[in-house]
Amino acid sequence: QVQLLESGGGLVQPGGSLRLSCVASGRIFRIAAMGWYRQAPGKQRELVATITSGGSTNYADSVKGRFTISRDNAKNTVALQMNSLNPEDTAVYYCNGVVYRSAREFYTIWGQGTQVTVSS
Repeated sequence: QVQLLESGGGLVQPGGSLRLSCVASGRIFRIAAMGWYRQAPGKQRELVATITSGGSTNYADSVKGRFTISRDNAKNTVALQMNSLNPEDTAVYYCNGVVYRSAREFYTIWGQGTQVTVSS
């Protein structure tokens, strides 16, 4: 069974920075796209950033220029560097991955989420 485990959330003041990390474990053949999503109270879960195994990235307009997604394919990890945080970034952040357990068997896996709170 494959699991994604996030870390790095917490409380930060407006203008501050946080770095989220996510590691995949279990039976993994390869991981295709990985990404970060977030869900604020009373709102739907939304895409923050994604990255392919080749390193191509995609960002939500609201985080462009402030957040950077990166991954280490050898270690099955993905990270999200978040700078210039503002209160609107407050949410539970979820790691996501399209994980292949064999050449043809794949699943979309979600982490349990990590809370990010931006407040003075």
